[in-house]
Amino acid sequence: MAEENKDQKTEDASSKRVRETEERGQFTNSRELTSAFILLAGVIAFSIAGRASTKKVMATWSTLISQSYAFNINAEDLRLLMMWILGKMGLILAPILFTVMISGLVANLIQTRGLKFSLHPLKPNWGKLNPLKGFGRIFSKHGLAELIKSLFKIGIVSVIVYFTIKSRFKEIPILMELSVGQVLLYMGQVGLEIMIKVLLVMVILAALDYSFQRFQYLDNLKMTKQEVKDERKETDGNPIVKQRIRSAQLQMARRRMMAAVPEADVVVTNPTHIAVAIKYDNTRHEAPVVVAKGENLMAGKIREVARENDVPIVEDKPLARALNKNVEIGQYIPANLFKAVAEILAYVYRLKGRTMV
Repeated sequence: MAEENKDQKTEDASSKRVRETEERGQFTNSRELTSAFILLAGVIAFSIAGRASTKKVMATWSTLISQSYAFNINAEDLRLLMMWILGKMGLILAPILFTVMISGLVANLIQTRGLKFSLHPLKPNWGKLNPLKGFGRIFSKHGLAELIKSLFKIGIVSVIVYFTIKSRFKEIPILMELSVGQVLLYMGQVGLEIMIKVLLVMVILAALDYSFQRFQYLDNLKMTKQEVKDERKETDGNPIVKQRIRSAQLQMARRRMMAAVPEADVVVTNPTHIAVAIKYDNTRHEAPVVVAKGENLMAGKIREVARENDVPIVEDKPLARALNKNVEIGQYIPANLFKAVAEILAYVYRLKGRTMV
């Protein structure tokens, strides 16, 4: 059933599903990208502060050894000595460790596409305590893939370390003539060279791994056609309900429109297919206003209401078509049609003994 359901998930994940998944604390997670960022920060930190840090370490040990005669070997002095050493080493390593920590944070921010919080991962999941499921995760395809990646990284690092040291075999005898500080600087340079070579490999591996993890993440979120339909219904509302609402709104608009017909001054017709009701009140309106219009059956109803309320009906095919096409209900008559409408209103007003002004 699971495989069949997987085969049915052919639709890309909607933005809503991706957002809900991220709200549960699930993001694209590439360990290789994080490792590459941390290694890059380490390379930069050691390049900038490596030499100075080595000199500070040597100065600390030199001070410790030169003043060792002054220490009394008891518990209190030993505690103070250890605190002093840890403090010195902390000050030396703090910039490097801080840089590495920030790089790890930046790597995760890139993968989560910004700073996002979710309390969902903190909720207890007792299923994770099941040893059978734990073994299942270890020996799953994902676990096997992680194992292969780890072995590959170990192999790559081992090969790089081997060939880098092998290329410097001739320099090893010279180290016997150098001081401890010089030996440490040399070892730092070799270590930095190894880190840079490993970093180049890790960047390529991180790019491939992130692309794969992103593809797998989105693939796992794929939806069936039915899920897409259900989500659309949930988001946009049930189409049947929406149709009923639109129908009710249309009926209300029609009732309001028909209620305005008895107050109209004239109804211009096509004569049977179109009817447009016009009203003009020089104390309220700058120009005549279309208060109702319709075609076919609606036009017939407008004419019927007009007859029942003694509203004059005038046949003018070009004007009726122009008004129906270009003027919406509640809008003023446009300037290019005002002369034709004014002539009809003047005619109607003469019949009723009224004037337009």
